[in-house]
Amino acid sequence: MDLQRLEGLVNVVGKQRLVLDLSCRKKEGKYAIVTDRWQKFSDVYLDKEVLDFLAKYADEFLVHGVDVEGKKLGIDEELVELLGEHSPIPVTYAGGVTVMDDLETIKAAGKGRVDVTVGSALDIFGGNLAYSEVVAWHKRNITVTNKA
Repeated sequence: MDLQRLEGLVNVVGKQRLVLDLSCRKKEGKYAIVTDRWQKFSDVYLDKEVLDFLAKYADEFLVHGVDVEGKKLGIDEELVELLGEHSPIPVTYAGGVTVMDDLETIKAAGKGRVDVTVGSALDIFGGNLAYSEVVAWHKRNITVTNKA
């Protein structure tokens, strides 16, 4: 991570317009941020302290569970739990969604604090998950969230 470049970007466009992509792979039982098409492990591991620090530079995190991303084999529930417990700003999780139950698992594991993006599993991209079902699920859940 180039902190100087990040600070410069915040100065130019403002923190409120930035989403930090924190692509993560598991290494030695912890989630390391990875770069270079997810091949290079950084020495930065996700935890409360790191998320609090990075939240100073963005209004949202996009977190890719690289170990499951695009494989349609299920989500990384442990990563979602970490995000739900420790992210001080909104976070969207990406990776491994295969069935509608994965959305409910993310909602529960993320304590209702983690949004989700669904990609290759959607029928509009050749997958088996109906786009219309995902949209309907989202509408039901956003309504519940807004009433709370």
